[in-house]
Parts: sequence; structure tokens; C-alpha cells
Amino acid sequence: MSGEIRFFELNTGAKFPSVGLGTWQSDPGLVGEAVVIAIKVGYRHIDCAQVYGNEKEIGIVLKKMFEDGVVKREDLWITSKLWCTDHAPEDVPEALNRTLQDLQLDYLDLYLIHWPVRMKKGSVGFRPENLTQPDIPGTWRAMEALYDSGKARAIGVSNFSTKKLEDLLEIARVPPAVNQVECHPSWDQRKLHAFCKSREVHLSGYSPLGSPGTTWLKSDVLKHPILNMVAEKLGKTPAQVALRWGLQMGHSVLPKSTHESRIKENFDVFGWSIPEDLFAKFSEIEQARLLRGSSFVHETFGPYRTVEEMWDGEI
Repeated sequence: MSGEIRFFELNTGAKFPSVGLGTWQSDPGLVGEAVVIAIKVGYRHIDCAQVYGNEKEIGIVLKKMFEDGVVKREDLWITSKLWCTDHAPEDVPEALNRTLQDLQLDYLDLYLIHWPVRMKKGSVGFRPENLTQPDIPGTWRAMEALYDSGKARAIGVSNFSTKKLEDLLEIARVPPAVNQVECHPSWDQRKLHAFCKSREVHLSGYSPLGSPGTTWLKSDVLKHPILNMVAEKLGKTPAQVALRWGLQMGHSVLPKSTHESRIKENFDVFGWSIPEDLFAKFSEIEQARLLRGSSFVHETFGPYRTVEEMWDGEI
């Protein structure tokens, strides 16, 4: 599969930019500059979340870039996410309003339920006693109301297994447009990918480089021999090959960086492609999920007793 692959079409008809800047674990003081660099390089998709704690800084930068005429609001795709403490239907619109206020925007292009997990309102951190029983249908109805209002031009989910997505599609009036999940050559989500495609839900891949900057994860995704062999043959970096693999697989990618050189490198994934014979080699890569969501699993509190339950066996 060659071609530019600059956009994917969502079930709303919207054109979703295929490469977005991830902002998870981007430190305050650095994230604003990263957004400025990314937009100037050509990124048109910024992936945010309330829980990342940096939406205010991103909002200040976006406002200035709009005012300076660097980019128009309608040319940017801004995603954010509903945190686990705001799942009660009455809290959903308030959470979106807070995010819009912080980002200094009138609407989001996409609003996602961050995890299929609910925590007590106002709780901070990941203490197990804060875990409660989610009511995804109730939360989703509140999301649908935001879609109806135009404040969220598309709605979706994140970290949903095939089963959880299937259950949601059964009851949804407005089907989710996107399921944002971990996806990279060492966790290619083939089963979920096929299901999403069959139901016209776009799969968007976070940690597309395997989260090399996450200190508490042992990630060697970019060191994999197959990835490095392909990179060498094509004269590209392993990161560029991992991202281009994602686009050719049919999903968008959300690489995170605050370094100018890497932000540029991660966007240089157009105008070339991985040939079929090399692309086929990726299926030989051993699969392992990196982000297991263990903080949401407990023997007493919350709905999930094991990591297997959390992901419905997709681990």
C-alpha cells in the first residue's frame, strides 16, 4: 500500500489526520513548544487529555497560533478525553466544558472515553478504593448529547477491547468514530483492527513507537531486528518505519516527543512506503502488550479482578 495516507475518513465523514502529536507525559514548560514546532512542521492533529495536566499550556499556545495566523482552527484536529472520575452522565458535559476552557476552544474535533473504568468523583491518583462500577451505556448517552450539541464533532472511546467495543455498538445511537488503543509492530491489535474495520470504527494507535520515553516500561519495540533491517534497507530510522507500518496497516499514529528533531523525523513518513515483501516480515514479530492497565485491576474494588478481564483476554 503506497500513496500519501495523510487522512483516514471517519464514519462521520470527517477527514482524520493520519499523524498526530501525542502529549501524554509531555512536561509542562515543554509541551507548548512541542505543539508550536509540530504545527509549523505540518502536523494538523494534536492528541490531548484532561488527565495529562497540560491542556491549559496547550490552549495558550493554540490561541496565539490562531491569532498570529500560523494556522486556522478549522485546519486543526484536536482530540481530548473524558477521565475516569467524570463518567456520571451529569459530569460528562462539565468535564468537556473544563477541557474546552483550558484549550480555549469552542468545540473538539473528537472526544473519547479515556478508559472503560470509573473512579469516584473528585478522586486523585490510582488508589484501588476509588474504583467503582462503570456504566458505559449511561456515560455514552451523555457523550451522544455532546455530539448532538456540536461541542464534540465526533465521539469515541479509548482502551476498549473488541468485546467492550462490540457491547457499546449494540446500544449506541451514535456509533463511536474512533477507538484509540496501544498499537505498534510488537502489539499490532490484529483482532481488534479487523473488528474495527468491519464496523467502520477507526483504530487510532497510541504509543506507536512503544513508549520509549516511559521509564517504568521495559520497551524494546524500536530495537527489534526486523524493524531495524527494514529501516536499513529503506534508509529510514526505526521510528519512521514503525510509523509508516501503522499508516499502511490502516490506522492513524500518535507519536509523542518534545524534541524538535524527533518531531520532524516522526512526520517524515509520507512520499515513501514499505514494499510488500518487507511489510510481510512484520507478521513474524512476537506480540506483547506494554500498557496493561494494572492500576485498574483489584481483587476487591472495581469491576476487573484480573488483567485478562480488563482486556477480555486480549493480552
